[in-house]
Amino acid sequence: MKKRILVVDDDAGIVEALSDMLDIYGFEVCTVQRGDKVFENIVNYNPDLILMDIMLSGMDGRTICRALRAIDSTSKIPVILISGGNYETVSTMKQSFAADFIQKPFEMHDLIERIKYQLSIAEQADIKTAS
Repeated sequence: MKKRILVVDDDAGIVEALSDMLDIYGFEVCTVQRGDKVFENIVNYNPDLILMDIMLSGMDGRTICRALRAIDSTSKIPVILISGGNYETVSTMKQSFAADFIQKPFEMHDLIERIKYQLSIAEQADIKTAS
């Protein structure tokens, strides 16, 4: 079964490029261009991982990430934050409880490796929880 990735970015060009590339790599992709639609799409789509921009129209991806961690049903979904802004990686991850952070522009193969790594960690956690 294909792993499901929810891409959240308000830049249509980024969303399209990420969606196309993730599809090529064998992922099922759902896209959202508004931060206020994230929770609705999580319920409907049930993603295995969320790839989210920090600066969304009217919302901050770090705030959304913290909210996801506070809800039992979404607390274990790995979130990789992306941004073209000048953020310190460690600080951003600690403040938001994100699994990873990658600066724009990024190499697609680097992003894919990070996605695969986070999915493998989540899968191992699921196996341990099920045991």
